[in-house]
Amino acid sequence: MSATETYDVVVVGSGAAGATAALRAHEQGLSVLLIEKAHKYGGTSATSGGVMWIPNHGLVESDDNKDKTLEYLRSLIKVPVQEDRLHAYLDNGPEMVRFVQSTGVPIFPAPWPDYYTDAPQARADRSLVSDTLDGRELGDKFPLMREQFTRFKLMNRYAMDLGEFFTISTKGQGWIKAILKIMWRYWTDFSTRRMTRRDRRFTQGGALMGQLFKQIFQRGIEVRLDTRLDELKVTDGRVSGVRVSHFGRGYEIEAKQGVILCAGGFEWNQALRDRFFPVPGLTRHSSTPEDANRGEALIAGMDIGADTEHTQAGWWIPTMHMPMPTTSNFEEIHQAAFDVGRPHSVCVNRNGQRFVDEACSYDDFGQAMVDDQLKTGANTPCWLVFDATFRSKFTAGGFMPTALMPDSRIPPDYWDHYIFRADSIEALAKKIHVPVDALKGTVANMNAYARSGEDPEFGRGNNAYDQMFGDPTVTPNPCLGPIDKAPYYAVAINVGDLGTKGGLKCDASARVVDGNGQPIPGLYAAGNNSGSPFGNVYPGAGGTIGPAMTFGFVAVNHIVASRSNTAAEATDVEAVA
Repeated sequence: MSATETYDVVVVGSGAAGATAALRAHEQGLSVLLIEKAHKYGGTSATSGGVMWIPNHGLVESDDNKDKTLEYLRSLIKVPVQEDRLHAYLDNGPEMVRFVQSTGVPIFPAPWPDYYTDAPQARADRSLVSDTLDGRELGDKFPLMREQFTRFKLMNRYAMDLGEFFTISTKGQGWIKAILKIMWRYWTDFSTRRMTRRDRRFTQGGALMGQLFKQIFQRGIEVRLDTRLDELKVTDGRVSGVRVSHFGRGYEIEAKQGVILCAGGFEWNQALRDRFFPVPGLTRHSSTPEDANRGEALIAGMDIGADTEHTQAGWWIPTMHMPMPTTSNFEEIHQAAFDVGRPHSVCVNRNGQRFVDEACSYDDFGQAMVDDQLKTGANTPCWLVFDATFRSKFTAGGFMPTALMPDSRIPPDYWDHYIFRADSIEALAKKIHVPVDALKGTVANMNAYARSGEDPEFGRGNNAYDQMFGDPTVTPNPCLGPIDKAPYYAVAINVGDLGTKGGLKCDASARVVDGNGQPIPGLYAAGNNSGSPFGNVYPGAGGTIGPAMTFGFVAVNHIVASRSNTAAEATDVEAVA
């Protein structure tokens, strides 16, 4: 590598936004370099559910349209957002999907309801997913894809797609057969077992990123790992390249047409959390890859005068922590996105009081934790309290149902530190230092609600989204089951996140703007290092990845259009001369 290299476009970050931008740039005839500071590619997207929220995508016949989506979004968004940027997302999202499909990436709709099913024009056909990939199709790049967390794997080993995950985690019909099929598929894959413990099935976010990088590698697009962004280079008022470091060796890369920042948010930077978030929380409660997204792109942009927006908000999700399976001195984070709303359970703050419809979207649950902490000072963490019936059926963060993880298999050092157990609600309340009478009253209320099927406090189970994650065998409300079978349990729930919603302020063309609202020439951003077009709202499954991919696509389109305009102007000048 020379001291200074030159490309048309440098893309920073290898998640969904960066991969889409790199593919689009290559297909538009631009020379492109994709840099990634980690030693594996795929970014946070590879560890996610891999869902894209793209309204009016056109993949199936539908009466969805832009106006209906705007009505839905405007009923939810409560903070100022850039109207033209919102329109740009809705206009370009379907075009982005068609482009990605044209490169060979399979994309199809998933029957996932919008997160606010009672809002006007909510639907259940706006979320998209990609098909499971055989990782060996990536050749020698197979081991270099960022791997899914163990929390997304069966028994910390076996890859599961979303359907398998929900069947097993809820002990749905055929759950034992699903487990046996997964294990059989893994252990009869003799060739892969000789090479690695890793499952060659790339599912969920791994499927999406595997499919994208399969196309990237087939086209010979350069992906440079272990390469960290240190600063943006500015020449004559224009971002002209980047300064990066590779194992401590710094060098510069010139970007003739533009730099596209797609490097994730700042959730692993405690100083930035403390600066921007109303309730900062801890970096280690984030469910994104450990120490990955530290806000380098955001800082680099701010250093040259870029403005920011929506930095007070995260893509919230309830999480809990427990020791790693093989090393008790180290902890790992487990998501509890759907666990907190299962029947036979309740979530309370440290005053023993409910504060939310526990079965709501995970982003709303996290926001409710933040709001309750600001109001009472008795949240973050809160408590998930459940009984033996819940324990036998459902996951509680990293604790699997008793059929897979009986109490006898829980290590002794976990008890009364990561999971609490008692023979009565009174004894449990004393263990977790919650007022006894308050917790007893809350549980009594939940038992009454389970009998009537109505939750007069928060309406738990009253909409399609809540019910999707309930238990259909529980009546009259699948989200409300009595908490009445000893022993009783509790786990602490953190206000975790899937990343940050705010970052560099961008316009409708994905150009980063300065404090005066003027575009910074040559600088673009997409994904979580830029502000969400939805402000502080998480409208549906894929509300992070959908806009990330769309604005990566939009950024390249603007670069191409600007280059064409410049060439046309030069031709006009020559003609006049």
